[in-house]
Amino acid sequence: MLELHDNTYTLQHIPIADLAERYGLPLYIYDADTMKRQYDNLTNAFSGLKMKVKYACKALNNLAILSMFRAWGSGLDTVSIQEVELGLRAGFAPQDIIFTPNCVSFEEIQQAVALGVVINIDNLSVLEKFGNTYSGSYPCCVRINPHILAGGNYHLQTGHIDSKFGISVYQLRHLLRIVKTYSMKINGLHMHSGSDILDAGVFLQGAEIIFDAAKNFPDLQFIDFGSGFKVPYKDDDVVTDIPDLGRKLTESFREFCADYGRELEIWFEPGKYLVSESGYFLVKTNVIKQTVSTVFAGVDSGQNHLIRPMFYDAYHRIINISNPSGTPRVYSVVGYICETDTFAWDRRLPEVREEDTLCFLNAGAYGFTMSSNYNSRFRPAEVLIVNGQDHLIRKRETMEDILRNQLTIDEKIVFAGDK
Repeated sequence: MLELHDNTYTLQHIPIADLAERYGLPLYIYDADTMKRQYDNLTNAFSGLKMKVKYACKALNNLAILSMFRAWGSGLDTVSIQEVELGLRAGFAPQDIIFTPNCVSFEEIQQAVALGVVINIDNLSVLEKFGNTYSGSYPCCVRINPHILAGGNYHLQTGHIDSKFGISVYQLRHLLRIVKTYSMKINGLHMHSGSDILDAGVFLQGAEIIFDAAKNFPDLQFIDFGSGFKVPYKDDDVVTDIPDLGRKLTESFREFCADYGRELEIWFEPGKYLVSESGYFLVKTNVIKQTVSTVFAGVDSGQNHLIRPMFYDAYHRIINISNPSGTPRVYSVVGYICETDTFAWDRRLPEVREEDTLCFLNAGAYGFTMSSNYNSRFRPAEVLIVNGQDHLIRKRETMEDILRNQLTIDEKIVFAGDK
């Protein structure tokens, strides 16, 4: 956790300014202690059940991070064959990886089957093709859309009626016909309603829908409730009460298992919950630009490194590492990309000067993984802090990385039409 002592911000007793100097800017920094705290909070809340965590690696997929979660006992939630391959390279056993693709080719699903991972299907037509291909020889999980809404930005909601995710619970009869026709073995049911769930009520509502559907599947081994737990972005933010959720859902799940006739595993797929608060994104202030309406702090980054504020209207707290006790002033923090890449409008910050280092909090989830080379900019380095030691886990990109897969052709061919 970031701490301020004697006008110096530190992370696990390492001055943040030292990390900026050592590795350069922009820079992503991750705190392993915060990840472990979140992981333990979740596992402790469901200690009375056969519970498994499947870390949603789309949030932060660096191999060092994946290996760390594996060492703590986590499995992996993946949404692409490339993420599956990353998980295997990080040492996850195939049976500990669940693959939940959406709108991918059937060939990609066949590749995942060949690798031996758990398959999760969210489309009736794909389910039928899967049954026709594998029958009961390879079990699969089914993702149900319960038609309940989580909170947060509309882009983050996946359980509503217009969502592309999941098989509608109202299509259950058709689903069962497919399963029976092809003698399929369904080993799990999956539900995910999206991010920013505020209370246990949403989960309990979805649980009752899934429990009712589960009566139709005699071979279940697990029920997967996805994730979407709310983390704080502001000091007064409402967050998901994990202990309360654990108590209420544990009781409900035990009652279901008693009715079902045997104890099943309960799975969760946290991503943002585990890594968001662990991440810090450091940038350098290039310019202070005053116009007739505002004062801009222009930094050496943009939507190419952290797109969430532009994409989701996401709020990230910003602190001035270089001048924490400066006189508060109001700034609009903007990037260097040829787009309107505004990180924050009218943000009250300690006076920002050119060359000052700013730090974005809650940058662990969907920061680097959604970054790009837009404007041919390099993606930043990543550093992991473990037990008071900093470790470089991804090098900063160079021009060689930009050019690596580009090929040139003979100019005689390009300009042949001009003759």
